[in-house]
Amino acid sequence: MENSKIIILINCADQPNIIATVTTFVAKNGGNIVYIDQHVDREQNTFFMRLEGEFNSADFSMAKFKAVFKDTLVNKFNLKWRIYASDAKQKMAVFVSKYDHCLYDLLGRYNSGELGLEIPFILSNHNDLKPIANNFKIPFYHIPVTKNNKAEAEERQLQLLEKYNIDFIVLARYMQIISGKLIDKYPSKIINIHHSFLPAFVGAKPYHSAYKRGVKIIGATSHYVTEELDAGPIIEQDVAHVSHDHSVKDLIAKGRDLEKIVLSSAVKLHAKRKVMAYNNKTVIFS
Repeated sequence: MENSKIIILINCADQPNIIATVTTFVAKNGGNIVYIDQHVDREQNTFFMRLEGEFNSADFSMAKFKAVFKDTLVNKFNLKWRIYASDAKQKMAVFVSKYDHCLYDLLGRYNSGELGLEIPFILSNHNDLKPIANNFKIPFYHIPVTKNNKAEAEERQLQLLEKYNIDFIVLARYMQIISGKLIDKYPSKIINIHHSFLPAFVGAKPYHSAYKRGVKIIGATSHYVTEELDAGPIIEQDVAHVSHDHSVKDLIAKGRDLEKIVLSSAVKLHAKRKVMAYNNKTVIFS
């Protein structure tokens, strides 16, 4: 018989005996710990932990375990906590505009089972990428966004997200600013990707500006979306070296490759519940 597997995420003020108490609790309730990692932010005096446990399926009740965990540990340590079934796949909505490189990469990984999640639909403010959604047999929704209909468009987006019980959103080069209403509905659950030239090279052609400046490193950053544009908690980053031999076209190609890799890595970390966001930073567990 297969075991029930769970993930426990906790954070609280750092204090003695948290790890010992939590692991003892899991053991006393029939669990076998197969993974544990922890981090202490000394400046904030904050403790973080991620634990994976296995339980005999015949005896295990998730609802009962959560209730006893809450009664036994939460008040004692004033924990912020979440407990999930390890095999529960999160539902991810993909928002796109006209750039297709991140979408193709995510869908290729999705088709191969690499991401470990579900994609109920793809949404765009343009129709250009609808054929890609059709090829992968994923529902596609076109919701145009203009300065005059932004509130209405957002309401339609929220209705779709609720209809499909979406857990988190990925902006795979979605070229629209997300409003506070959507961010409040999905805090630390909207993932964005962009080049890492900000704030040095702003505007519509950052690679051209960087080329003229003779940059030697280009990069990509994936982060959670906040109301402060492109300044949310960072999940993943990567860089590549370039030289005077590289053209603007070369820089753009390398940048797009980085964007694909960094975004897919961020998505996998979030889907596996290995990210904890706090104070505009993140703890990324191994």
